[in-house]
Amino acid sequence: MHFDVIVIGSGLSGLSAASLLAKRGLTIATIDKSYCPGGSCGAFKRGDAIFDQGSSMLFGWGEKGFNAHRFLFNCLEEPITIIQHDLLYCVHYDGKKVNFYPSIAQFIDEVATLFPGQRDNLVRFYADMQSMYEHVMVENPSYTTPDEVDKKAALKSLLRHPFSYIRFLSYMNVSAKALLSKYFTDEAIFNFFDKLTSTYCYATVEESPAILASVMFVDNHAGGSYYPAGSTLQLTGALEKVIEEHGSTMIAEREVVSILFDHGKPSGVLLDDKTVHTAEQIIYSGTVWNLYGKLLPHSETTKKQRIWAENQEPTYPSVVLYTLVDKEAVDDGTLAVEMLVGRPDALDEEEVTAYIPSVDDKTLCADDEHIVLAIGPSFGDWASLDPDAYRQRKERETKRLLGVLAKRFPTIKEHLRHAELATPRTIERFTMKNGGAVAGPKQMLGNHMFKRQHIRTAWDTLFCCGESTMMGTGTPTVTTSGIAAANAVLSKRGLEPYLYQPDRKEYVHLIKAPFTSDQLYASSNAQQREVQLLARRCQLCEHPSCSQGTDLDVRGIMRRVTVGNIVGAKRKLGESSVQNPETLEPNCIREEKVAIGKVCEYLKDC
Repeated sequence: MHFDVIVIGSGLSGLSAASLLAKRGLTIATIDKSYCPGGSCGAFKRGDAIFDQGSSMLFGWGEKGFNAHRFLFNCLEEPITIIQHDLLYCVHYDGKKVNFYPSIAQFIDEVATLFPGQRDNLVRFYADMQSMYEHVMVENPSYTTPDEVDKKAALKSLLRHPFSYIRFLSYMNVSAKALLSKYFTDEAIFNFFDKLTSTYCYATVEESPAILASVMFVDNHAGGSYYPAGSTLQLTGALEKVIEEHGSTMIAEREVVSILFDHGKPSGVLLDDKTVHTAEQIIYSGTVWNLYGKLLPHSETTKKQRIWAENQEPTYPSVVLYTLVDKEAVDDGTLAVEMLVGRPDALDEEEVTAYIPSVDDKTLCADDEHIVLAIGPSFGDWASLDPDAYRQRKERETKRLLGVLAKRFPTIKEHLRHAELATPRTIERFTMKNGGAVAGPKQMLGNHMFKRQHIRTAWDTLFCCGESTMMGTGTPTVTTSGIAAANAVLSKRGLEPYLYQPDRKEYVHLIKAPFTSDQLYASSNAQQREVQLLARRCQLCEHPSCSQGTDLDVRGIMRRVTVGNIVGAKRKLGESSVQNPETLEPNCIREEKVAIGKVCEYLKDC
């Protein structure tokens, strides 16, 4: 088939680009190897518990600051409900708990208890960083990558606050440690900031560019931290909903094996089932290594390009432990995000971030349960293990991570209901992130700003987005790269780009925790709410038995209905030759059968 634009990859950046282009009326095909969209921002289920696949704390939803997600959903005119955390998170550092308050003054009070002799320096440092941040980031919102910045707009901003801009640009090629050294005299405080940069940027203060760290240290306080009400399934599902409501296509469980060329330009893709799709433009939302190492034919690239891509240094591989525990294992003072620091003076495998989203979102599991995720680095070799060695290593790693969590939650092992581990190999299998490097190329000096993959490539029909392109890590930055890629395509087509407008209508609904089951689908009518609650019971199985031997995509229909994507669900139902979906119900692996018949009956009547 032929499309206006093909988007390779349905992670957050690909979905952002595809939804914006679909909103402009272009026909888009978004292709992904997985059966559920979202990539590292996806979700999966075990029983009635919903687990975030990776991202479980999101920035960029606030009314000010670097609020790329708010900008995206306002441009799409797509309503979404977001839980705002009272505290950003906390860090357990050197035996003490440091709360990250939205107020920088309160946060300084916390940090000063660790480094009392540095209080005045902390005040001076954050005052300077906050002033620069306000002038550069807040007063002139720009949702794009460094290589796509509008030069005229940048010049106007520079003339308005020349001192702040000159200072900001001076941080481009110096390290975060060099910046910190201008303010602090206690060597121990560098270890503390090292933990912040390694968590945010997957790099040390010596590796991290000061231009990135200076923004990072302030932005989270300015914008706050958030969680999509009902799980990250609601976030990625809403973007899929926009794509399908505007007539574009999601192609799941198909891997792009090659980018095709016509007269020296990318013109289409070859899928793993030998299907060919063509388009006028292609957006690639994936790693730089897969792009130059697998998808682009060597006959169309140069040795210099391939060596450059291969030499991009990856962030360290990660492991993720997903657990479901008795409610008693988690104390009442627990925050939704807690960072557990191992050694203050070095990065080791005990450097774990614990996500407990059920603290604020009560819809993710039963009332007597909590979800606890542990994400951290893994420095061992996973790639060369044979099946037995791999299984044994997984068991040891699971026990090790439970031991790390037990230092914060002492009874977690006694209250464990479910545990499973995603290794670097698991992460690569489901998200195609090479070696389990979840943040792509490392955000380090010599590998930052204009030295990363650009939105525009050497071919004017191929564009890129995702972690390989952005200066910064996390969901707001990859979303920004998707926005930048969409705007680059729109610019090439002579169409209006998406730019900041101060009077744009707000579609992001912020709420305070807790979010409870009675609030689920509160905006839906009674009949649709009943059907959505039925659909939410679907397990979204990797190998579904309910539709075995048929062409009915049960889990695809149920996932779409869960997030209110009725148009997409109806289309999926219409593509099937199954006349009586209710006959599939007994094949569901759950004892309490998923009511696919009732859901499909509702769709037919819509």
